[in-house]
Amino acid sequence: MKLNHFYKFSFILVFITFVLFTNFLLAENIADKVKKLSLKLRCMTCQNQSVYDSDSDFAKDIMKIIEDKFNEGKTEKEIILLLSDRYGEYILFEPLLNKRNIFLWLFPFTLLFISIVFFIYYVKKRNSD
Repeated sequence: MKLNHFYKFSFILVFITFVLFTNFLLAENIADKVKKLSLKLRCMTCQNQSVYDSDSDFAKDIMKIIEDKFNEGKTEKEIILLLSDRYGEYILFEPLLNKRNIFLWLFPFTLLFISIVFFIYYVKKRNSD
């Protein structure tokens, strides 16, 4: 009979340890997510400093919002959209790809293409002379 109680006690102890360890890992996972996302966001009160690196009240509020949204089960993309809707795309270090700023994303490639065309034209013209 005492052996049966030992197994029950051992099972309960292992179960409690598992639950606590899982919660600890989940908390660490959320902390890592908050850090990763806050490094992608610009502090609106600092000079091009990330939210993670800033000590301003604004940065602390944003960190709290991010943590709350992750605890609610929101994804990183949903949180980014929420923050960019609230504060504008300036809060993002890397702008979103949409129709308003497609020029920002395509201009370097267009410039490269035009440069290559002119370079080929110049080389062909020079070789024909």
